[in-house]
Amino acid sequence: MGSKVIKKISIPIGGLMLGLAALGNLVQSYGELYRNIFGIIAAIIFVLIAVKTITDFNSIKESLNNPVVASVAPTISMGIMILSTYVKPYFPAVAYGVWIAGLALHGLLIIYFTGKYILNFNIQKVFPSYFIVYVGIVVGSVTGPAFNQIQLGRGLFWFGLVSYLVLLPIVIYRVVQVKNIPEPAMPTIAIFAAPASLCLAGYMNSFENKNTTMIAFLAGLSILMLVYALLNMPKLLKLPFYPSYSAYTFPFVISGIALKLTNGFLVKSGSPIAWLKYLVKFEEAVALILVVYVLIKYVIFLMDSPKEVAKA
Repeated sequence: MGSKVIKKISIPIGGLMLGLAALGNLVQSYGELYRNIFGIIAAIIFVLIAVKTITDFNSIKESLNNPVVASVAPTISMGIMILSTYVKPYFPAVAYGVWIAGLALHGLLIIYFTGKYILNFNIQKVFPSYFIVYVGIVVGSVTGPAFNQIQLGRGLFWFGLVSYLVLLPIVIYRVVQVKNIPEPAMPTIAIFAAPASLCLAGYMNSFENKNTTMIAFLAGLSILMLVYALLNMPKLLKLPFYPSYSAYTFPFVISGIALKLTNGFLVKSGSPIAWLKYLVKFEEAVALILVVYVLIKYVIFLMDSPKEVAKA
């Protein structure tokens, strides 16, 4: 039974691990219990990925020849950084080590991906998941303050934001003009909702003196991208299950977190936007439903008798 599950584990499940770990933080305001439940499930998935990597390293390595799989691999390092904050209250030194390890792994994946796919650029191999590689490291800005790494967090924010602004027109051109995205990679369109929101969350956490123009720019962009992703969801949810379904989780969770932080900041600074709190509640509900839905689909997939599922 266990070996059957491990056999079916692939890199894209890292997106689900990341979505669950982040969802725990999103729902933390409703009770520590909910946060811990999602954190524990995320940790279990991390253990499964670790076992798969140790026992079948060759298949993991080989899967990185697929540009979609290679570009979602950093969801694992992002998930490690978020999970480290769960460990911190109990084992601060261990948690810090785990955070550094997640950050270092992400850095290595950026170098690997740049060498393999950016230096051998091919527009047909570009997908929205490219955002994960370069903007994903902004998770270090979101989590850095927990380890007093505020300066590093600020540096990571600027790296992620510049990467996002460079990648955005290229990825939009690929999706809107070039088209022909293979069906197993279609779920990555939901990732459009993630980068601006992640930059916004990183900015809110790592910068004490906040610039309202920067907040307005990032919030406006994240809402715009969120709307685009939501408009695509009815079509995307009709697709058969692929491991890339993981893309339906973190983008909506981080949108909820970013909007929640922004709403809190505006309320505190005495200039609340009335409708924003309703958008936050809506986003929390969407994120929760989608993460639980993808988790259920994954459990069914992993427990099912083996059958061929396209790898993406």
